[in-house]
Amino acid sequence: MQLLHIDSSITGDNSVSRLLTRQIVDAWIAEHPHTQVSHLDLLTDAPAHFTADAMAPRTGQTEGLSDAQVRENAVSERMVSQFLAADVIVVGAPFYNFSIPTQLKAWLDRIAQPGRTFRYTSAGPEGLAKGKTVIVASSRGGFYSTSEQGQAMEHQESYLKVIFGFFGITDVRFVRAEGIGMGPEARAKALENAVTQIETAVAGADQEALAEAA
Repeated sequence: MQLLHIDSSITGDNSVSRLLTRQIVDAWIAEHPHTQVSHLDLLTDAPAHFTADAMAPRTGQTEGLSDAQVRENAVSERMVSQFLAADVIVVGAPFYNFSIPTQLKAWLDRIAQPGRTFRYTSAGPEGLAKGKTVIVASSRGGFYSTSEQGQAMEHQESYLKVIFGFFGITDVRFVRAEGIGMGPEARAKALENAVTQIETAVAGADQEALAEAA
């Protein structure tokens, strides 16, 4: 089984999402000891933001492409191949300005590839990355899940659920630490709650899909 561990926080050792992804991966390995883990740190290995050159054909074809298009194509190919090879993806997604880090968005832009992770059909779009399990470590300084106003301002978990669903992934689980900026007691409570959520997320993954991957 292949697990892809992705971090995107810019705050290093102070990052709650990085703490949570480590805990999720450790819990997963304890449950599935033969899992092979690869780590992608988007703080140090992020693709450039999406450009016209990055929209060049991504099938490995170099004929007719500029040097810049060939370079960008290679970056996209590396990232989508790594994503498609994974059975489980653990994503650290802190809440920045009501959404996700730009580094994580840049990665998603690179793996959103027609013919690789989705395709358009006469019946509408179809995801091509079915059967994977995604566990998102979501960290938030405030509280956004407990009120209609907060939910309306939230474009982090909602966006990730939509984009992974667009890729055909229906098993998307969230481990949320919310209110971590509201003082020491709120932070401690959020991290305590996250531990319970990790146990549920790891135990509740799509067992049928995982059995096929094993």
